[in-house]
Amino acid sequence: MGAQQYDEIGEAYEGFKSLPLEHYAVVPGFLAMVGDVRGKSVLDLASGTGFYSREFKRRGATEVLGIDISGEMIAVAKELEKRDPLGVRFEVGDVCELRPLERRFDVATGVQLLNYAEDVASMEQMCRTVHRSLAPDGEFFVLNQSPDHLFDGPSMGKYGFLSEPTGEEAETGPRVRITALLDPPIEFVTTRPRREVYEECLRAAGFSEVTWVPLEVSDAGLREFGADFWADFRANPPLEMLRCRA
Repeated sequence: MGAQQYDEIGEAYEGFKSLPLEHYAVVPGFLAMVGDVRGKSVLDLASGTGFYSREFKRRGATEVLGIDISGEMIAVAKELEKRDPLGVRFEVGDVCELRPLERRFDVATGVQLLNYAEDVASMEQMCRTVHRSLAPDGEFFVLNQSPDHLFDGPSMGKYGFLSEPTGEEAETGPRVRITALLDPPIEFVTTRPRREVYEECLRAAGFSEVTWVPLEVSDAGLREFGADFWADFRANPPLEMLRCRA
């Protein structure tokens, strides 16, 4: 499900970062949760065009490996690395069937990764792969759709995204169509797993601490648009994060 959709998006995916939700909540919120990466090795799974991979390297990570299932996404990531060499490595790979890596990493990240698991067994397999790739006491940081987001609640349209159920149900949760309101708009279909599915799969894979972290609007976002603009986001958060310790 994942690769083909993203092959078709390619470089346009970089444009997501300009949308208010990404620019003022997702990017600053996720980077703040991951925290200081100076002197650490980072495995960026579902790395897309490499936005976070490059940012971790800029912030002092010693080694960064970005892996994505989409060949087109990795091609864009490598091109961006060529234009502005930071020393980030990228490769195509499926987290369910990841090749054994040469080393164990201090930090792993998965932005919109686990929600692409086709079923509970696949998600658990993804989590086991991540756990195996981490050093003892390493951390795994996850960002995904909030399991509690109400499709019929306040819309996220003004923040640049629409999220609606397709009417289909996967084993992990409802199927969802996400539209990024770029010009032209970009649509992709994913699953919104239930909270207990995440928790059970991560614990089964060996993660000891699994903590949900709410996504907040940055101070810059409040200054730029004012608190009222973000009221719908606060009333019906579309995304939520997880911090997990190996």
